Amino acid sequence: MYQFIALTLAFLISLVSVWLIKTRLSKQFLDIPNERSSHTIPTPRGGGLGFIIAFAVTLPLLLPAANFLPIYLVLTPLVVIGLIDDRQGVPSKIRYLVQIFTASIAVYYFGAFSQPWLTNWGIFGSVISIGLTLIAFTAIINFYNFMDGLDGIVAGCSLVQVVFLAFYLQQPYLWLLAAALVGFLYWNWSPAKIFMGDSGSTFLGAIIAISLLSSKDPEIAWSGLVITLPLVADTIYTLVCRLRDRENIFQAHRRHLFQRLQQSGLTHATVASLYIITNLTIGILLWTMPITGAFVSLTLVLGNIFIGEFYLSKRLQAKNPNKVTE
Repeated sequence: MYQFIALTLAFLISLVSVWLIKTRLSKQFLDIPNERSSHTIPTPRGGGLGFIIAFAVTLPLLLPAANFLPIYLVLTPLVVIGLIDDRQGVPSKIRYLVQIFTASIAVYYFGAFSQPWLTNWGIFGSVISIGLTLIAFTAIINFYNFMDGLDGIVAGCSLVQVVFLAFYLQQPYLWLLAAALVGFLYWNWSPAKIFMGDSGSTFLGAIIAISLLSSKDPEIAWSGLVITLPLVADTIYTLVCRLRDRENIFQAHRRHLFQRLQQSGLTHATVASLYIITNLTIGILLWTMPITGAFVSLTLVLGNIFIGEFYLSKRLQAKNPNKVTE
């Protein structure tokens, strides 16, 4: 009963907070469409602060101070710099310095990500493990931020992921975030009335990373990491394609697979639903057969990327039937 009250509070606080941000702060956090946008109407952003507030307020109801204070210490700098970025923009170097700082705090409190093959390397192995964890932590933060370009896609996939991790890693406090995300998705699902902004997307990437750091069982930690694939794989694939084409990877673009699928004529809701369904499928596979499910999930995601590219090529041929391909 106590947990149900906490979940209800998280949902209601998020629902109302996002509404207040949308109605009272829309001018301060207004996203104006540009050539890289997937939307055409000016829309408020910064809505992620709603589920962040809901999570922060209700977290002490389920965790003792010794457990929730480290989470606050890791996430607060990201939220602050994210809100400033949503409001007026922040240089990428400063953003990354803050991300490294928060990743360092996370490693200090929760340890490096499980990499048992480095154990026998002594101090050198520990240094490598910490370095790789810092890189991976900041990568996940940025990947979730990069993927926040379509109504409901990051919030929907993150909802599936935190529910799965709450069970899989035995971290029931994540249910609070799940409830808060439901409240946010009411406003963010297509057609979105508000976007989560950098504060929300970086927060979600960080909380997923913190959850994975908390598991010291290598099998559980690495298989749990697979739940992030629908968002992470799209970004990695896009990065590889841009490197192949010798593009400036630090320049803004619209080459993500989810963006091109939407540009091809699929609706925001359809594309977001495809990613969410993939995430649900991965969750089921991992829950029923962790190691085998991880490999099957990787194959599934790679297969979906191939199908997506095949679909896009067919759409291109239909639009340009007379174009001769070399």
